Amino acid sequence: MKRTALRLAGALALAAGVVGASLHPAVADTSSTPSAAGSTGPKVSIGLWKAYQRDLGLTGPQATDRLAREERARGVEQRVRDSLGASYAGSYFDPEVGALVALTTDPTKVLSDKDVRTRVVAHSAAELDAVKNGIDALAGRRAPAAVNGWYVDVRTNTVVITVNKAKVDPAALEFVDRARAGREHVRVVEENASPEPLADVVGAWPYYINFAGRCSVGFTVHGGFVTAGHCGRPGDTVSDHNGAVTGSVAGSTFPYYDYGWVRTNPGVNLWGYVEGYNGYWYYVRGSAQAAVGSGICRSGSTTGMWCGTILARNQTVNYPQGTVYGLTRTNVCAEPGDSGGSWISANQAQGVTSGGSGNCRTGGTTYYQEVNPILAAYGLTLILS
Repeated sequence: MKRTALRLAGALALAAGVVGASLHPAVADTSSTPSAAGSTGPKVSIGLWKAYQRDLGLTGPQATDRLAREERARGVEQRVRDSLGASYAGSYFDPEVGALVALTTDPTKVLSDKDVRTRVVAHSAAELDAVKNGIDALAGRRAPAAVNGWYVDVRTNTVVITVNKAKVDPAALEFVDRARAGREHVRVVEENASPEPLADVVGAWPYYINFAGRCSVGFTVHGGFVTAGHCGRPGDTVSDHNGAVTGSVAGSTFPYYDYGWVRTNPGVNLWGYVEGYNGYWYYVRGSAQAAVGSGICRSGSTTGMWCGTILARNQTVNYPQGTVYGLTRTNVCAEPGDSGGSWISANQAQGVTSGGSGNCRTGGTTYYQEVNPILAAYGLTLILS
């Protein structure tokens, strides 16, 4: 969505009187979106379409085609899960074949569908999830500092434990040995850094906690907005860039999970879009979950809009402040200050930035807390474009 006359630089929740009441987002220029060129895919902002091209190395037609194929994969994923039943071993979008790849432990359940490819593997999703949950229990509230996290890697049909090779110590080695004991499908991957919450400037539009620490809006909901849990505690005051008090933190959880929400004051204007910091607003049309392997984009007030790929779901991440569960792993870059910001796939809200390692000059690994569990935890509903 092109912003034609206004460079919006404040918090998404603007207090009444800061900006005139007649101000509204400009009408979307649908003629410039890729779906207008005959694609059957989702209608998305042209800014997101361009970000796909830049970050995923695609041409314009390739970006249009991939968005359409990812939309179809999202539509068939639940049907695939139901069809495979107990033999289901996960699924992911494979850009090489342009379709959802469904994994099964039963060779007799190979699916015949033009939008699905089937692979036979050794371990079911339930089996791998049980192993991952066992490592969760082993860690408790915190694992050794050198252990970055662990997750189910759908593509390799394994559980992966990631460690910072520069920090490995006896405690980390003992933890890994206990986690791998008797399990040939648990593997260790070395990384060069450890994840940290990205807390000082966050997400699509900035806001301030107790007139000091700066974070950003994830997605607007009826009554306020959702964001990262490490960005404030219940009762903390929330203000915009002009110093006007716009609300307060109504709920937050960190560690264990990393989510929270801010209840805004009467008269605050809430818009169902995401700021891309590139001249565009981005549509939010729902919160349908994208498949592993799908393209994913995030916006943050430090680095703007960047895209990449969903690598894994339900990762446990071991931050210095404690263990956080249920995060999604991506290869999208982020930097301190991007926490709490918006993650979208096409026009579907996916989550809010939690933390990660690396930067947007050399790349990195970034995790987000999925938005649907946040909405369910607090009984919230997204404001849609």
